[in-house]
Amino acid sequence: MSTITRFKVDKLKPLGETIIVSDMEFGQRISKGGLIIPNDDMKSSGIRPRWAKVYATGPEVSDINVGDYIYIKHGRWTRGVTIETSEGEKVIRKVDNKDILLVSKDFIPDYGLSDKV
Repeated sequence: MSTITRFKVDKLKPLGETIIVSDMEFGQRISKGGLIIPNDDMKSSGIRPRWAKVYATGPEVSDINVGDYIYIKHGRWTRGVTIETSEGEKVIRKVDNKDILLVSKDFIPDYGLSDKV
């Protein structure tokens, strides 16, 4: 997990068209056949779009809501920042709005190589 700073946060209010996400998966995966695929972050094998859960949105964001899941082009997010809230610890990132490929109300597992995430 690449994080640079840790903050205690009670409430987060993004500005403008900003979208903040959490729960982006970078860890080990298991293939349908049971092969363990190591953590691919920062490697060429890790070049793929990823799903993330929307943590907060700015006031100018209209088509995406907090709690939605968005599918983002590879690398179109910032480094993670760890925040501590009353609900626990989260790693959040800002994403580039123009590079959001899909939006879903429900969690969609990454079945690119695996049936388990």
